[in-house]
Formats: sequence, C-alpha cells, structure tokens
Amino acid sequence: MNGSCIFCKIVDRTIPGDIVYEDDSVLAFNDIHPQAPTHVLVIPKRHLATVNELDDDDAALMGTLVMAARSIAKQRGIDDAGYRLVINCNAEGGQTVFHVHVHLLGGRQLRALG
Repeated sequence: MNGSCIFCKIVDRTIPGDIVYEDDSVLAFNDIHPQAPTHVLVIPKRHLATVNELDDDDAALMGTLVMAARSIAKQRGIDDAGYRLVINCNAEGGQTVFHVHVHLLGGRQLRALG
C-alpha cells in the first residue's frame, strides 16, 4: 500500500468508495466523476503506480482486472450492447491517479476513438 494514494485508501477503507465488486486481489468502485452512465474503476488491491511497473508475474492480475470488469458489465446489463475498457499510463496517456486501474465505461453509445 501507498499511504498517499487515494485508491489505496479506498482499499484499506480509510476513505469511502462506492464499492461494487471485491475479491482477494481486486476492488471495483463507481467513479466519482463518471464519463458514462456506467463508469467503474477496477483496481488491484496491491499498489502499482503505472502499467510500466508490471512484470511478467502480473499477467494473471491484469487478466483478473479484465474478468472483473466483464463480470460487472454483465451485472449492469451492458455486456450485450457493448462497453469500453481503458487503461491509461502516465500523464501524457491521461493517467491522473497513479495506481493501475481499468475504466469500465458503458450504458450509452460511446464515441469512436482516434
């Protein structure tokens, strides 16, 4: 855990989060500034600042994040219509909280990227 990381504080329950999913290694909660009707952040409980910190041993963890996002999408009823998963890395990549996280976005037509 990183004592100054807001996501670590949600994991250890020192600040509240609207938690929608949890297992041994993953926590998911609604984004406080949603960009779509469904906007959930799926994070590893272990602090990793950016994707650049991942090593080969973290492949299963990243798979677990994606599978949790898929499960939440199904639970929210957006799986058939479609949804987007986004992982930002570092400032130029749009990352604003430096704890690896997957954005699950859906519930409306999303604009094409690019």
